[in-house]
Amino acid sequence: HITGSNGVLTYIGSRGDEFAYRHLRPNFELGRAKFSFYSSRDKQSMADVISDADVVINLIGKYYDTKALEDTAKFPYLNYKVSTSVAEANVEVPKTIAELCKEMQVDNLIHVSSAAANPDSSSEWARTKYEGEQEVLKAYPWATIVRPTQMFGHEDLLLNWFANMAERFPLVPLVDGGHALTQPVWVDDVARTINRIVDNPEKFEGRRVDCFGPQDYSYAELARFVYDITGQEPVLSDIPAEVTKYAANVMQYEGSPMLTPDMVDLMSEDYLPDMTAEGYVAQAKDRVFTMDDLGVASTPIEKVAFKYLYRFRKGGHFLSTEGYH
Repeated sequence: HITGSNGVLTYIGSRGDEFAYRHLRPNFELGRAKFSFYSSRDKQSMADVISDADVVINLIGKYYDTKALEDTAKFPYLNYKVSTSVAEANVEVPKTIAELCKEMQVDNLIHVSSAAANPDSSSEWARTKYEGEQEVLKAYPWATIVRPTQMFGHEDLLLNWFANMAERFPLVPLVDGGHALTQPVWVDDVARTINRIVDNPEKFEGRRVDCFGPQDYSYAELARFVYDITGQEPVLSDIPAEVTKYAANVMQYEGSPMLTPDMVDLMSEDYLPDMTAEGYVAQAKDRVFTMDDLGVASTPIEKVAFKYLYRFRKGGHFLSTEGYH
């Protein structure tokens, strides 16, 4: 909604029908948003979306392989095939977008990656995020890379993950005790940062912008924080990563899986920015920018989380408030 109110004309590529994006329309000034269908395997449809653009923002990514059933000649006569892989979404699609931007002489490209991007990670998702960055820079060297840590907000897959797990199961796993650290950033702060880049894209050509929150937490601390708000009382169990993967191997076949083996790998590693806040300030040249450099202050998780987590309380927020029952 922030970019939608700054007077730009925005073309949004979507693979869904009207119902997939109609909730986004009110975020834009009247006539300032155009939604276009595209397919990641149809290069021309992607070119049509960005043909008139001065700035392209790539937000495409995926944390699990999309699977579909297919018939087979032998028992059990059905097989799960991968229709869209993590590598295709995180590497091949950004590469294609960058090549199109260069070919069509688009002025600026902003590629949203992740602070977890790492060629040595045990997580395929993190490795492909890094590979995607490299392919983008190879095809379009002056692209701006935005690296947020895990994002929290109304539709997040971080705090909502803990609450939804407690809704479905009496036990919530803490991978390797939940000791790995993460430094969540509010999604609105990331959006404001991208908006500031759009306002002056030449300043950030070929540079990286890291987005992160003011404090790091272990996953165990985040779980307790969530359940303190929601009032849920699941059993928090310290489970080794390899054991957690037994459940993840089954859950990965859900439509939008809550847990996959690759997510277990990701949750067993720290998900942090490259440097401390002081380290970013002390950089000499070719510095990596942060939100502070763009005038965006990081919002503490405590100021936002209650607004969307209280819905998980039994009876809602007002059941425990005097004067409402």
